[in-house]
Amino acid sequence: MSVDTATTERARPEPIKAVPVRHPGRWLAIGVIAVLTAMFVHMLVTNKAFNWAFMVDEMFRPPIVDGLKGTIALLVTSMLIGIGLGIVIAIMRLSENPILRGVSWVYTWFFRAVPRLVLAILFGNLGILWARIEFGLPFDRQIGALFGIDNFEARLFGFSAVEILTGFVAGMLALGLSEAAYMAEIVRAGIQSVDEGQTEAAQALGLSRGQILRRIVLPQAMRVIVPPTGNETIAMLKDTSLVAFVPVSMELFFQLKAVGNRTFQVFPMLVAATLWYLVLSSVLLVGQYYLERHFSKGFGRSARARQRLRDIGAESGGIAGGTAEQ
Repeated sequence: MSVDTATTERARPEPIKAVPVRHPGRWLAIGVIAVLTAMFVHMLVTNKAFNWAFMVDEMFRPPIVDGLKGTIALLVTSMLIGIGLGIVIAIMRLSENPILRGVSWVYTWFFRAVPRLVLAILFGNLGILWARIEFGLPFDRQIGALFGIDNFEARLFGFSAVEILTGFVAGMLALGLSEAAYMAEIVRAGIQSVDEGQTEAAQALGLSRGQILRRIVLPQAMRVIVPPTGNETIAMLKDTSLVAFVPVSMELFFQLKAVGNRTFQVFPMLVAATLWYLVLSSVLLVGQYYLERHFSKGFGRSARARQRLRDIGAESGGIAGGTAEQ
């Protein structure tokens, strides 16, 4: 008995006639940007107000370089004060002690509310309040008066306020204390981003609160803390120009402005300041990139995918997990 099997040949589909999508708006935008770029470059080259030869000759002279060193020193010291004090204030803000929480809240409220320019000028004039800054027993004269002792003094040593509160120190304190208020909020957000289960597990292992903070919480919180801290560092670099109003002579913007006022070439020196700040900010951006990459190890899409494969492998008896590891 023979059975006939009908075979039908599948019809070959016709080739797809693909029509490329046109983007007239995109090409129009490219054309507009190209024209604007050409106009900008033409202005840089032909406009004599820039005075490039004078600018390049002046922006590398010893006073400008000394001002650059002063700006970098002011940036580093202010950020060290801001980061160190900010960590302390953030820990106080997260404390169970209501007094510590209240003090930290008042601190952040005050220094976030007052502009840094006002703080710099205010700290520059603190010498009006005290002629000398002395260390010793508080309220020594009042205590002596209670016991009938005239002119009782229990002061160990002191300094002239004019000698201590120089322009550089005043600017450093103003910027550093203001930065501490912002860093406190950044650190607090980073600490709170860590799962509470990490702290509970560390407590179960017998670690102290200080050890948990140093070894468990802060290393994980750095992934959240580093990016805004990098932004704050770049913002601090720009805010160092505010101390020129204290005034601080060993500062980049002050020196460039002085050259512009002396030579009546104000605009070229402003452009020179812009170029210097662009270079310094670019260096900080590179450093921020590598810090973020270092502290982001183990996070991100690839890390989550590897972890998911490990979980699947564990559920299926280790087959997928072994494949993923290979």
